[in-house]
Amino acid sequence: MDAKKIVLLVGALIIAVTTALLARNMLSSSSTPQATASSMPTEVDQPHVLVATKALPVGTILDAESFRFQPWPKDLIEQAYYLKGQADPVKLAGSVVRTAISAGQPLTQGGLVKPGERGFLAAALGAGMRAVTVPVSAQSSVAGFVFPGDRIDLVLTQSVAGGGDGEPLRVSETILRNIRVLATDQRMDAMGEDGKPLVQTYSNVTIEVTPKIAEKIAVAQTVGSLSLSLRSLADNSSDLDAAIAGSDIELPDGASPNAEKAMLAKLASRPVDRGATYSTGADVSRYQRSSVPAKVEAPMPPMVAANGAPMGTVAFKGPVIRVARGTSVTEVPVGGK
Repeated sequence: MDAKKIVLLVGALIIAVTTALLARNMLSSSSTPQATASSMPTEVDQPHVLVATKALPVGTILDAESFRFQPWPKDLIEQAYYLKGQADPVKLAGSVVRTAISAGQPLTQGGLVKPGERGFLAAALGAGMRAVTVPVSAQSSVAGFVFPGDRIDLVLTQSVAGGGDGEPLRVSETILRNIRVLATDQRMDAMGEDGKPLVQTYSNVTIEVTPKIAEKIAVAQTVGSLSLSLRSLADNSSDLDAAIAGSDIELPDGASPNAEKAMLAKLASRPVDRGATYSTGADVSRYQRSSVPAKVEAPMPPMVAANGAPMGTVAFKGPVIRVARGTSVTEVPVGGK
């Protein structure tokens, strides 16, 4: 074999080996690299800010489930943010949202109003609403399990006096429904070390109502005693569906889905003062009354004849007409024959 063929074979061998090495390097570099703990940024090294876990409209009363700490880039940290280690989330529970906060957006110090600060109730109240304080007892306030942000029904209990020789009618009726609680004795930050609300009794509850309902509550406090009935979170949607089905609410035609959603959310949070239900003593015990007893017939004063002689006592039975036929006088009840 001559020298030229040997050189060609050696060159082809070198090219083949080089190509194989290059292909191997390319295949190994295309595989997923194994990340090491030292090369990955850890959440411990990042600052944590307090963010909203759900959309928080204006006037929302915060609870322990409304926010959480989340890692945040250092370059995007603002001075108004609540940072982990510097802010106490327990003290923020019960605060009111002053400006709307989207889900996942950091909470800012200027966007919240804490209990006791000036303008707290004004920020918590919706447009056109009023704040009314109702005195309650431990029994009438669900043993202290009603917290700011909950929704309640207001129950009026009274005794209705009437005629007869029996006891007065005892009746209890739900006069208002879906009322939002704003405060309880101004202790909206009664939280434990674990961030959960502490169950404590109180003597006053401040609620959010319309001006007309505020008038009704003022009268109801003079009529009888008021009690609170805690509502379930699922009641609002069911009541709203019933109102729509009963033509109590008219949805506008051609409205955008966002506009309809906002309107339905507003209607679901409104207080209701119609469709009151009631229970009487007879619904509880067969020995109680179901209505106001009839009045006792009051006797008329004794009638005296012209010569001064008594003519006896006549029971009053209602309006009558006296018909005189000669010397005979007959009494005919009004409406009778």
